[in-house]
Amino acid sequence: MTPFSEQAIAIMQSIPKGKVATYGQIAILAGNHRAARRISRLIHTCSKKYNLPWHRIVNIQGKISLKGEKLEMQYELLKSEGVEFGIGDAIDLKKFGFRHSYAVK
Repeated sequence: MTPFSEQAIAIMQSIPKGKVATYGQIAILAGNHRAARRISRLIHTCSKKYNLPWHRIVNIQGKISLKGEKLEMQYELLKSEGVEFGIGDAIDLKKFGFRHSYAVK
């Protein structure tokens, strides 16, 4: 596993209940501001193995990017943690956004 992937996994594991982070935010914190899609791939391939809180990752607009049943599951999981959805089912990132002031090393 690459150092970037290790960083990204550690960051995702540190997102607390009731907070969300964006794909791009995690990529930046892990050291590559252009790797948001790599974060998506990590979520899809490593969630079970590393017990990642995949449901706490949203897009830059504060919206769920998944479709169908996965969208509904993510929506319900976030609501059960107290995350609120506003107009257009967007999450207020100022209120519910994960604040991480340093990259995990």
